[in-house]
Amino acid sequence: MTPSRIHRLSLTHFRNYRAASVQVRGDVVVLVGPNGAGKTNCLEAISFLSPGRGLRRATLEDVADNQGDGSWAVSAEVEGALGLATLGTGIDAPGAEPSSSSRRCRIDREPVSSATAFGDHLRMVWLTPAMDGLFLGAASERRRFFDRLVLAIDSEHSSRVSALERSLRSRNRLLEVRNYDDHWCDAIERETAELAVAVAATRGQTVTRLAAMLQERGAASAFPSAQIMLDGWMENALTSESATAVEDRYREILCANRARDAAAGRTLDGPHLTDLQVVYAPKNMPARDASTGEQKALLIGLVLAHATLVAEMTGIVPLLLLDEVVAHLDPVRRKALFGELAKLGAQVWMTGADPAAFVDIGTGGEIFDVESGQVRRRT
Repeated sequence: MTPSRIHRLSLTHFRNYRAASVQVRGDVVVLVGPNGAGKTNCLEAISFLSPGRGLRRATLEDVADNQGDGSWAVSAEVEGALGLATLGTGIDAPGAEPSSSSRRCRIDREPVSSATAFGDHLRMVWLTPAMDGLFLGAASERRRFFDRLVLAIDSEHSSRVSALERSLRSRNRLLEVRNYDDHWCDAIERETAELAVAVAATRGQTVTRLAAMLQERGAASAFPSAQIMLDGWMENALTSESATAVEDRYREILCANRARDAAAGRTLDGPHLTDLQVVYAPKNMPARDASTGEQKALLIGLVLAHATLVAEMTGIVPLLLLDEVVAHLDPVRRKALFGELAKLGAQVWMTGADPAAFVDIGTGGEIFDVESGQVRRRT
């Protein structure tokens, strides 16, 4: 299997980094520093070298240095599935042609159509403190979390989800018209059903494989196992029915529910409402009922299992971005985490305020001090 590794990361006008470059050699890269120094900003910059809006889901304009001209750029020299390559992304300053709001993506300085192309070189998985409330939050947050897991395996998944959302919006707008055209509705619903089945099928395949991976890890991991399933009729139907049959049924549902959906102002049935259900396996209880510490450990175990699955399914060991993960782990669990990361064989970027929390990272790790938008290797 091919590990995804960054050898050099360069940031220009990104968040609080006016200009910074980090050259790394180790398998574990630790960024330490006080709150607000820019540790998470660095991980966020890396996350833009994948499809989507990064680990904070920020808009393109939000990540620009507020002391700059509105442009920003992130580039990295990486070693991945296709060997050495330079990946870059960013936006131009306002007023530049073409429109500055358009994200630019390049591989070896040649333009590519979107960040989806980065998936041919590296995959990545991340865990942030914002995910700590995942099991207690809205279904939309769990669905977005799971779609990110799918995306690490199938780099086209995000494009299909976006296309489905656009198709649903088109149908909703059409239903707002008092005397809408049934033929137009038929056409839009045909497209919507096709996209919905494509999205649901990929999700269903991923949850089945990830559930098996979690069961396989079981007691062998220091982090608790989870039982996971999708609460969505379409994903579940596709395990026993053909895609064509499910697509036809959804199209019939959409047609029958036009009046109801028009009154609601939204489509009330479909995979855009699917939820991820998680059970804390050691106690056989819903993850939402577990303690805060149990939920954190469960989430770490889920992400580690997913990283292993990505490696098995794609042949690419993903890059891991772990923001403030060790802060609330006891010394035994911290050491166990470092051990599991070493077995995975991934390059891992971690952040933390206390360097002492990383004493067990091993000889393959290196620590960098982050302060005021500058990153320096600790000597």
